[in-house]
Amino acid sequence: MAQKERQDIIKRLEGLRSSRTITLVTGDRAVAPTAIADDCLRPLYDHLLSAAKEGKPKKIDLVLYTRGGFVETPWKIVTKIRQFCQQFTVMIPYRAHSAGTMIAIGADTILMSPMSELGPIDPFLQIRPEGGKPVPFLIPDLGVEDVAAYISFLKERAGITDQNALTNNVKALAEHVTPTLLGRVERIYSHIRVVARKLLALCKPPLAEATISTIVEALTEKMYAHGHGISIDEARLIGLRVEAMPPDVEKAVWDLYLDYENALGLNANPDPYSYFPDDVANVYEETGALGVLMESAGLAHAFQGTIRIERVRKMPPQLNINLNFPLNLPASVQPQTLPQQVQAIVQQILQQAAQQLQGMIQAEIARQAPTEAMRARWVGGTWQQLQ
Repeated sequence: MAQKERQDIIKRLEGLRSSRTITLVTGDRAVAPTAIADDCLRPLYDHLLSAAKEGKPKKIDLVLYTRGGFVETPWKIVTKIRQFCQQFTVMIPYRAHSAGTMIAIGADTILMSPMSELGPIDPFLQIRPEGGKPVPFLIPDLGVEDVAAYISFLKERAGITDQNALTNNVKALAEHVTPTLLGRVERIYSHIRVVARKLLALCKPPLAEATISTIVEALTEKMYAHGHGISIDEARLIGLRVEAMPPDVEKAVWDLYLDYENALGLNANPDPYSYFPDDVANVYEETGALGVLMESAGLAHAFQGTIRIERVRKMPPQLNINLNFPLNLPASVQPQTLPQQVQAIVQQILQQAAQQLQGMIQAEIARQAPTEAMRARWVGGTWQQLQ
């Protein structure tokens, strides 16, 4: 299937649903994932303007697949979409985790299938030690709920009730997670709950206040594992307004997902070593890679760039290689008696041989040097309108 066929499915969905349909699919390739972020707002506006070119549509459906993203973006996406329609529905072919779940709870209705998953919305802090030096006990992804769980563990599991003992344990935490970071944890803890309540308050018809509180508590605290998948039945149990997709809608949405899965390489090999042709290569580049796709009837955008994977070797320190080639001529031949031009040619040959041998030695040392790390990143990624 290609872009044209996806356009046909989108138009078919619009006919089935009497709505305007927009798709937003982020890539979750292990070597180069993409996420919900503010840079998608600009192309989203173009799709909303296109949806409203013949007047404000009654319904907008968002077909959404994502493993998450920045906590600030879902509110912006939902409020922008709602300015262009009377009813807002999110359709989930497979995963809509974390920030994707936040977008979904801001819809009037969430359409799910047996394959669909929502997820907890407890955010993580990305921690990067200064100078790249490792810090004892410091994990790179700190769950905001992990800090609260640590205090609960001390009180409820370890049975520590003495105030001085609790204070000492909190001090131990502060030695590895700075007070500034703990303050950021508290701000995000509060922010996520405020935004979740505001998103749920947008639902039409309105949800009961008690239902909103139950949903927020369940999604932020009661799942206990960030990777927990929330099925349609569990989503209903916690109070979310979800419905099963009708069979024809489910098939169309799944067909769309399968093509996005192929276009974005969602099933690509997650092992970064597999991208190198041999043990000598240290850089792999995939140009023209697709990271995110956003489409609607007659319009398509993609976040596109180069995926660069680098193998970082642990090289010996201060590696210096000096090569000297003694010129052994027959006893009857004296070097000084050779013509000047011949001496120059011989010297040039020796220099070239030394350079080539030095390069071969360095390449072999690099080949045998252990891999210290694998680094993967997007290079020059930008949003582009597809033709």
